[in-house]
Amino acid sequence: MKIHEYQAKELLKRYGVAVPDGGVAASADEAEQIARELGGTVVVKAQIHAGGRGKGGGVRLCENPEQARTAAEEIIGMNLVTHQTGPGGQRVKKVWVERASKIASEFYAGLTLDREKVRDTFMVSTEGGVEIEKVAAETPEKIVKVAIDPAYGMQGFQARRLAFALALEGRTVRKAAGFFLALYRAYRESDASLAEINPLVLTEDGDVIALDAKINFDDNALYRHEEIASWRDLDEEDPAEVEAGESNLNFIKLDGNVGCMVNGAGLAMATMDIIKYSGGEPANFLDVGGTASAESVRNAFRIILRDSNVRAVLINIFGGIVRCDRVAQGIIDALGGGEIEVNVPVVVRLEGTNADLAAEMLNSSTLDFIVAKSLKEGAEKVVEAAG
Repeated sequence: MKIHEYQAKELLKRYGVAVPDGGVAASADEAEQIARELGGTVVVKAQIHAGGRGKGGGVRLCENPEQARTAAEEIIGMNLVTHQTGPGGQRVKKVWVERASKIASEFYAGLTLDREKVRDTFMVSTEGGVEIEKVAAETPEKIVKVAIDPAYGMQGFQARRLAFALALEGRTVRKAAGFFLALYRAYRESDASLAEINPLVLTEDGDVIALDAKINFDDNALYRHEEIASWRDLDEEDPAEVEAGESNLNFIKLDGNVGCMVNGAGLAMATMDIIKYSGGEPANFLDVGGTASAESVRNAFRIILRDSNVRAVLINIFGGIVRCDRVAQGIIDALGGGEIEVNVPVVVRLEGTNADLAAEMLNSSTLDFIVAKSLKEGAEKVVEAAG
Protein backbone atom coordinates (compact mmCIF):
# COMPACT_ATOMS: atom_id res chain seq x y z
CA MET A 1 0.00 0.00 0.00
CA LYS A 2 1.18 3.51 -0.84
CA ILE A 3 0.54 6.70 1.10
CA HIS A 4 0.90 10.41 0.34
CA GLU A 5 3.97 12.48 1.12
CA TYR A 6 2.25 14.37 3.93
CA GLN A 7 1.24 11.10 5.59
CA ALA A 8 4.77 9.71 5.22
CA LYS A 9 6.21 12.83 6.84
CA GLU A 10 3.73 12.61 9.69
CA LEU A 11 4.84 9.03 10.33
CA LEU A 12 8.55 9.83 10.07
CA LYS A 13 8.23 12.76 12.45
CA ARG A 14 6.90 10.42 15.15
CA TYR A 15 10.16 8.46 14.98
CA GLY A 16 12.36 11.52 15.21
CA VAL A 17 13.15 11.79 11.50
CA ALA A 18 13.70 15.46 10.68
CA VAL A 19 11.14 16.85 8.18
CA PRO A 20 10.22 20.44 7.26
CA ASP A 21 7.35 22.07 9.16
CA GLY A 22 4.16 22.14 7.12
CA GLY A 23 0.52 21.27 6.81
CA VAL A 24 -1.91 19.66 4.39
CA ALA A 25 -4.61 21.69 2.65
CA ALA A 26 -7.68 20.70 0.65
CA SER A 27 -8.49 24.27 -0.42
CA ALA A 28 -6.78 27.51 -1.37
CA ASP A 29 -8.01 29.13 1.86
CA GLU A 30 -6.37 26.42 3.96
CA ALA A 31 -3.14 26.67 1.96
CA GLU A 32 -2.98 30.42 2.48
CA GLN A 33 -3.59 30.05 6.21
CA ILE A 34 -0.86 27.42 6.58
CA ALA A 35 1.58 29.61 4.64
CA ARG A 36 0.74 32.57 6.89
CA GLU A 37 1.36 30.50 10.02
CA LEU A 38 4.67 29.18 8.71
CA GLY A 39 5.88 32.60 7.59
CA GLY A 40 8.44 33.36 4.90
CA THR A 41 8.91 31.36 1.71
CA VAL A 42 6.95 28.11 1.38
CA VAL A 43 6.62 25.28 -1.09
CA VAL A 44 3.20 24.10 -2.27
CA LYS A 45 3.29 20.44 -3.41
CA ALA A 46 0.59 18.38 -5.11
CA GLN A 47 -0.28 15.18 -3.23
CA ILE A 48 -0.57 12.19 -5.55
CA HIS A 49 1.01 8.72 -5.48
CA ALA A 50 3.57 9.51 -8.19
CA GLY A 51 7.00 11.03 -8.63
CA GLY A 52 7.97 13.76 -11.06
CA ARG A 53 5.40 16.18 -9.65
CA GLY A 54 7.67 19.17 -10.08
CA LYS A 55 8.19 18.54 -13.79
CA GLY A 56 4.43 18.33 -14.24
CA GLY A 57 3.79 21.66 -12.56
CA GLY A 58 2.71 20.21 -9.23
CA VAL A 59 5.37 21.88 -7.04
CA ARG A 60 5.54 25.69 -6.63
CA LEU A 61 7.87 27.95 -4.63
CA CYS A 62 5.88 30.78 -3.06
CA GLU A 63 7.30 33.87 -1.36
CA ASN A 64 4.15 34.87 0.53
CA PRO A 65 0.70 33.55 1.57
CA GLU A 66 -0.98 35.18 -1.43
CA GLN A 67 1.25 33.29 -3.84
CA ALA A 68 0.59 30.09 -1.88
CA ARG A 69 -3.14 30.67 -2.31
CA THR A 70 -2.77 31.16 -6.06
CA ALA A 71 -0.58 28.07 -6.39
CA ALA A 72 -3.09 25.96 -4.44
CA GLU A 73 -5.96 27.23 -6.61
CA GLU A 74 -4.08 26.14 -9.71
CA ILE A 75 -2.89 22.78 -8.38
CA ILE A 76 -5.95 21.48 -6.49
CA GLY A 77 -8.27 19.92 -9.01
CA MET A 78 -5.71 19.78 -11.80
CA ASN A 79 -5.04 16.56 -13.68
CA LEU A 80 -1.34 16.14 -12.99
CA VAL A 81 0.59 14.13 -15.58
CA THR A 82 4.02 12.75 -14.72
CA HIS A 83 6.20 9.92 -16.01
CA GLN A 84 4.71 7.69 -13.31
CA THR A 85 1.01 8.51 -13.79
CA GLY A 86 0.97 7.75 -17.50
CA PRO A 87 -0.76 9.95 -20.08
CA GLY A 88 -4.05 9.85 -18.19
CA GLY A 89 -2.59 11.71 -15.22
CA GLN A 90 -4.02 11.87 -11.70
CA ARG A 91 -6.44 14.39 -10.21
CA VAL A 92 -4.99 16.38 -7.29
CA LYS A 93 -7.22 16.64 -4.22
CA LYS A 94 -4.80 18.06 -1.66
CA VAL A 95 -1.55 19.99 -1.39
CA TRP A 96 1.20 19.93 1.21
CA VAL A 97 2.45 23.38 2.23
CA GLU A 98 5.86 23.37 3.91
CA ARG A 99 8.51 25.87 4.95
CA ALA A 100 11.13 26.25 2.21
CA SER A 101 14.59 24.92 3.03
CA LYS A 102 17.92 26.54 2.20
CA ILE A 103 19.65 23.64 0.52
CA ALA A 104 23.41 23.17 0.57
CA SER A 105 23.50 19.58 -0.83
CA GLU A 106 21.03 16.98 -2.05
CA PHE A 107 21.35 13.23 -1.46
CA TYR A 108 19.33 10.04 -1.79
CA ALA A 109 18.47 7.60 1.01
CA GLY A 110 16.35 4.47 0.78
CA LEU A 111 15.46 1.27 2.60
CA THR A 112 14.01 -1.88 1.09
CA LEU A 113 14.37 -5.65 1.15
CA ASP A 114 17.18 -7.15 -0.92
CA ARG A 115 15.71 -10.57 -1.71
CA GLU A 116 19.00 -11.92 -3.02
CA LYS A 117 20.80 -11.16 0.25
CA VAL A 118 17.69 -11.80 2.38
CA ARG A 119 18.41 -8.59 4.25
CA ASP A 120 16.89 -5.16 4.60
CA THR A 121 19.30 -2.94 2.72
CA PHE A 122 19.98 0.74 3.36
CA MET A 123 21.14 2.68 0.30
CA VAL A 124 22.53 6.20 -0.04
CA SER A 125 23.83 8.18 -2.98
CA THR A 126 25.26 11.61 -3.60
CA GLU A 127 22.93 11.83 -6.61
CA GLY A 128 19.93 13.24 -4.75
CA GLY A 129 16.97 14.52 -6.71
CA VAL A 130 17.71 12.09 -9.57
CA GLU A 131 15.65 8.96 -10.26
CA ILE A 132 17.51 6.21 -8.42
CA GLU A 133 16.75 3.73 -11.22
CA LYS A 134 18.67 5.98 -13.62
CA VAL A 135 21.61 6.20 -11.20
CA ALA A 136 21.61 2.41 -10.75
CA ALA A 137 21.63 1.87 -14.51
CA GLU A 138 24.19 4.50 -15.49
CA THR A 139 26.44 5.01 -12.46
CA PRO A 140 25.86 2.14 -9.99
CA GLU A 141 29.14 2.91 -8.21
CA LYS A 142 27.48 6.04 -6.81
CA ILE A 143 25.10 3.94 -4.71
CA VAL A 144 26.49 2.72 -1.39
CA LYS A 145 24.60 -0.14 0.29
CA VAL A 146 24.59 -1.58 3.80
CA ALA A 147 22.87 -4.93 4.45
CA ILE A 148 21.27 -5.10 7.90
CA ASP A 149 21.21 -8.32 9.90
CA PRO A 150 17.61 -8.79 11.16
CA ALA A 151 18.88 -10.36 14.38
CA TYR A 152 20.68 -7.17 15.44
CA GLY A 153 19.04 -4.37 13.51
CA MET A 154 20.85 -1.37 12.15
CA GLN A 155 24.01 -0.51 14.08
CA GLY A 156 25.59 2.87 14.74
CA PHE A 157 28.73 2.07 12.77
CA GLN A 158 26.59 1.25 9.73
CA ALA A 159 24.79 4.57 9.98
CA ARG A 160 28.13 6.40 10.23
CA ARG A 161 29.47 4.50 7.24
CA LEU A 162 26.52 5.75 5.18
CA ALA A 163 27.13 9.31 6.37
CA PHE A 164 30.80 9.11 5.40
CA ALA A 165 29.75 7.76 1.99
CA LEU A 166 27.99 11.09 1.43
CA ALA A 167 31.26 12.91 2.24
CA LEU A 168 29.73 14.52 5.32
CA GLU A 169 32.00 15.83 8.04
CA GLY A 170 31.96 16.92 11.67
CA ARG A 171 28.59 17.29 13.38
CA THR A 172 26.72 16.60 10.14
CA VAL A 173 27.96 12.99 10.35
CA ARG A 174 26.27 12.60 13.74
CA LYS A 175 23.07 14.23 12.48
CA ALA A 176 22.96 12.05 9.38
CA ALA A 177 23.68 8.89 11.40
CA GLY A 178 20.86 9.74 13.79
CA PHE A 179 18.59 10.40 10.82
CA PHE A 180 19.41 7.01 9.27
CA LEU A 181 18.82 5.12 12.53
CA ALA A 182 15.46 6.85 13.04
CA LEU A 183 14.44 6.12 9.45
CA TYR A 184 15.31 2.45 9.94
CA ARG A 185 13.15 2.27 13.09
CA ALA A 186 10.22 3.84 11.24
CA TYR A 187 10.66 1.40 8.36
CA ARG A 188 10.85 -1.70 10.56
CA GLU A 189 8.20 -0.86 13.13
CA SER A 190 5.61 0.17 10.53
CA ASP A 191 6.20 -2.98 8.42
CA ALA A 192 7.14 -0.88 5.41
CA SER A 193 8.34 -2.49 2.20
CA LEU A 194 10.01 0.72 1.00
CA ALA A 195 11.13 3.96 2.63
CA GLU A 196 12.67 6.43 0.21
CA ILE A 197 13.92 9.96 0.86
CA ASN A 198 14.71 11.78 -2.37
CA PRO A 199 16.03 14.28 -1.90
CA LEU A 200 17.59 14.00 1.52
CA VAL A 201 19.11 17.45 2.03
CA LEU A 202 21.86 19.10 4.01
CA THR A 203 20.73 22.65 4.73
CA GLU A 204 22.92 25.72 4.90
CA ASP A 205 22.46 25.57 8.68
CA GLY A 206 23.93 22.06 8.79
CA ASP A 207 20.67 20.18 9.37
CA VAL A 208 19.83 16.88 7.66
CA ILE A 209 16.15 16.68 6.69
CA ALA A 210 13.76 14.70 4.49
CA LEU A 211 12.65 17.12 1.79
CA ASP A 212 10.46 14.43 0.24
CA ALA A 213 9.27 11.06 1.54
CA LYS A 214 7.85 7.96 -0.08
CA ILE A 215 6.78 4.97 2.01
CA ASN A 216 5.08 1.78 0.85
CA PHE A 217 3.74 -0.89 3.19
CA ASP A 218 3.39 -4.66 3.19
CA ASP A 219 -0.37 -5.22 2.69
CA ASN A 220 -0.19 -8.47 4.63
CA ALA A 221 0.90 -6.59 7.77
CA LEU A 222 -1.69 -3.82 7.70
CA TYR A 223 -3.90 -5.64 10.20
CA ARG A 224 -1.28 -4.63 12.79
CA HIS A 225 -1.45 -0.95 11.81
CA GLU A 226 -5.04 0.24 11.76
CA GLU A 227 -4.13 3.92 11.49
CA ILE A 228 -1.80 3.37 8.55
CA ALA A 229 -4.45 1.20 6.85
CA SER A 230 -6.92 4.08 7.25
CA TRP A 231 -4.59 6.30 5.20
CA ARG A 232 -5.27 4.27 2.05
CA ASP A 233 -6.50 6.49 -0.78
CA LEU A 234 -8.56 4.37 -3.17
CA ASP A 235 -8.81 7.25 -5.65
CA GLU A 236 -5.07 6.85 -6.25
CA GLU A 237 -5.34 3.17 -7.12
CA ASP A 238 -6.40 1.43 -10.31
CA PRO A 239 -10.17 0.76 -10.05
CA ALA A 240 -9.72 -2.76 -11.44
CA GLU A 241 -7.14 -3.59 -8.77
CA VAL A 242 -9.44 -2.24 -6.06
CA GLU A 243 -12.36 -4.35 -7.34
CA ALA A 244 -10.11 -7.40 -7.55
CA GLY A 245 -9.09 -6.97 -3.92
CA GLU A 246 -12.74 -6.80 -2.89
CA SER A 247 -13.30 -10.09 -4.75
CA ASN A 248 -10.25 -11.74 -3.11
CA LEU A 249 -8.39 -11.80 -6.42
CA ASN A 250 -4.74 -10.86 -6.78
CA PHE A 251 -4.61 -8.56 -9.82
CA ILE A 252 -2.06 -6.17 -11.29
CA LYS A 253 -2.69 -4.37 -14.56
CA LEU A 254 0.06 -4.44 -17.20
CA ASP A 255 0.44 -2.92 -20.68
CA GLY A 256 -0.06 -5.92 -22.98
CA ASN A 257 -3.05 -7.34 -24.87
CA VAL A 258 -3.22 -10.95 -23.56
CA GLY A 259 -5.42 -11.34 -20.51
CA CYS A 260 -4.25 -13.95 -18.00
CA MET A 261 -6.33 -15.93 -15.51
CA VAL A 262 -4.27 -18.37 -13.46
CA ASN A 263 -4.42 -20.11 -10.07
CA GLY A 264 -1.28 -19.62 -8.00
CA ALA A 265 1.21 -16.78 -8.05
CA GLY A 266 4.11 -18.92 -9.26
CA LEU A 267 2.11 -20.38 -12.14
CA ALA A 268 0.88 -16.87 -12.99
CA MET A 269 4.47 -15.62 -13.26
CA ALA A 270 5.42 -18.59 -15.42
CA THR A 271 2.38 -17.99 -17.62
CA MET A 272 3.34 -14.38 -18.22
CA ASP A 273 6.90 -15.44 -19.00
CA ILE A 274 5.86 -17.98 -21.65
CA ILE A 275 3.42 -15.52 -23.23
CA LYS A 276 6.31 -13.11 -23.56
CA TYR A 277 8.56 -15.90 -24.87
CA SER A 278 5.91 -16.75 -27.47
CA GLY A 279 5.94 -13.18 -28.78
CA GLY A 280 3.00 -11.77 -26.84
CA GLU A 281 2.56 -9.22 -24.08
CA PRO A 282 0.57 -10.06 -20.91
CA ALA A 283 -2.12 -7.53 -20.03
CA ASN A 284 -2.26 -8.45 -16.37
CA PHE A 285 -1.23 -10.66 -13.50
CA LEU A 286 -4.29 -12.36 -12.05
CA ASP A 287 -4.33 -15.14 -9.47
CA VAL A 288 -7.84 -16.51 -8.83
CA GLY A 289 -6.69 -18.67 -5.93
CA GLY A 290 -6.93 -22.38 -5.35
CA THR A 291 -10.61 -23.04 -6.08
CA ALA A 292 -11.27 -21.25 -9.41
CA SER A 293 -15.04 -21.34 -8.74
CA ALA A 294 -17.68 -19.99 -11.14
CA GLU A 295 -17.94 -16.84 -9.04
CA SER A 296 -14.18 -16.17 -9.01
CA VAL A 297 -13.95 -16.86 -12.77
CA ARG A 298 -16.88 -14.53 -13.41
CA ASN A 299 -15.31 -11.75 -11.34
CA ALA A 300 -11.94 -12.31 -12.98
CA PHE A 301 -13.40 -12.01 -16.49
CA ARG A 302 -15.28 -8.87 -15.54
CA ILE A 303 -12.01 -7.28 -14.40
CA ILE A 304 -9.87 -8.52 -17.30
CA LEU A 305 -12.33 -7.41 -19.99
CA ARG A 306 -12.57 -3.93 -18.55
CA ASP A 307 -9.18 -3.36 -20.17
CA SER A 308 -9.90 -2.31 -23.75
CA ASN A 309 -6.39 -3.43 -24.80
CA VAL A 310 -7.19 -7.11 -24.17
CA ARG A 311 -7.51 -9.02 -27.47
CA ALA A 312 -7.52 -12.59 -26.10
CA VAL A 313 -7.61 -14.37 -22.74
CA LEU A 314 -5.61 -17.37 -21.53
CA ILE A 315 -7.05 -19.42 -18.66
CA ASN A 316 -4.28 -21.59 -17.20
CA ILE A 317 -5.42 -23.67 -14.23
CA PHE A 318 -3.61 -26.50 -12.44
CA GLY A 319 -6.12 -28.85 -10.85
CA GLY A 320 -4.39 -29.99 -7.71
CA ILE A 321 -6.59 -29.13 -4.76
CA VAL A 322 -9.59 -28.69 -7.06
CA ARG A 323 -10.43 -31.15 -9.87
CA CYS A 324 -10.13 -29.89 -13.45
CA ASP A 325 -13.69 -30.97 -14.33
CA ARG A 326 -15.02 -28.73 -11.55
CA VAL A 327 -12.92 -25.87 -12.84
CA ALA A 328 -14.22 -26.49 -16.38
CA GLN A 329 -17.80 -26.47 -15.12
CA GLY A 330 -17.08 -23.25 -13.26
CA ILE A 331 -15.78 -21.63 -16.46
CA ILE A 332 -18.81 -22.82 -18.45
CA ASP A 333 -21.24 -21.60 -15.78
CA ALA A 334 -19.47 -18.25 -15.47
CA LEU A 335 -19.40 -17.49 -19.19
CA GLY A 336 -22.58 -19.26 -20.26
CA GLY A 337 -25.00 -17.45 -17.98
CA GLY A 338 -25.13 -14.30 -20.05
CA GLU A 339 -23.88 -12.06 -17.25
CA ILE A 340 -20.46 -11.61 -18.86
CA GLU A 341 -20.22 -10.70 -22.53
CA VAL A 342 -17.00 -12.18 -23.90
CA ASN A 343 -16.12 -10.79 -27.32
CA VAL A 344 -12.49 -11.96 -27.47
CA PRO A 345 -11.00 -15.46 -28.05
CA VAL A 346 -10.59 -17.55 -24.88
CA VAL A 347 -7.84 -20.18 -24.70
CA VAL A 348 -8.16 -22.71 -21.88
CA ARG A 349 -5.43 -24.99 -20.60
CA LEU A 350 -6.30 -27.25 -17.65
CA GLU A 351 -3.81 -29.71 -16.20
CA GLY A 352 -4.12 -32.07 -13.27
CA THR A 353 -6.85 -34.30 -11.85
CA ASN A 354 -9.52 -35.16 -14.47
CA ALA A 355 -7.90 -32.93 -17.10
CA ASP A 356 -9.09 -35.14 -19.97
CA LEU A 357 -12.68 -34.99 -18.74
CA ALA A 358 -12.40 -31.22 -18.41
CA ALA A 359 -11.18 -30.92 -22.01
CA GLU A 360 -14.18 -32.96 -23.22
CA MET A 361 -16.55 -30.71 -21.27
CA LEU A 362 -15.06 -27.57 -22.78
CA ASN A 363 -15.04 -28.96 -26.31
CA SER A 364 -18.65 -30.13 -26.08
CA SER A 365 -19.98 -26.91 -24.55
CA THR A 366 -21.88 -24.38 -26.66
CA LEU A 367 -19.20 -21.80 -25.90
CA ASP A 368 -16.40 -21.24 -28.38
CA PHE A 369 -13.28 -22.15 -26.36
CA ILE A 370 -9.83 -22.85 -27.78
CA VAL A 371 -8.56 -25.82 -25.76
CA ALA A 372 -4.81 -26.34 -25.31
CA LYS A 373 -3.11 -29.44 -23.94
CA SER A 374 0.09 -27.78 -22.71
CA LEU A 375 1.15 -24.39 -21.41
CA LYS A 376 3.39 -23.86 -24.44
CA GLU A 377 0.53 -24.66 -26.80
CA GLY A 378 -1.81 -22.41 -24.82
CA ALA A 379 0.61 -19.49 -24.96
CA GLU A 380 1.18 -19.89 -28.69
CA LYS A 381 -2.55 -20.11 -29.41
CA VAL A 382 -3.48 -17.09 -27.31
CA VAL A 383 -0.71 -14.97 -28.85
CA GLU A 384 -1.92 -15.97 -32.30
CA ALA A 385 -5.54 -15.23 -31.33
CA ALA A 386 -4.53 -11.79 -30.01
CA GLY A 387 -3.02 -10.95 -33.38
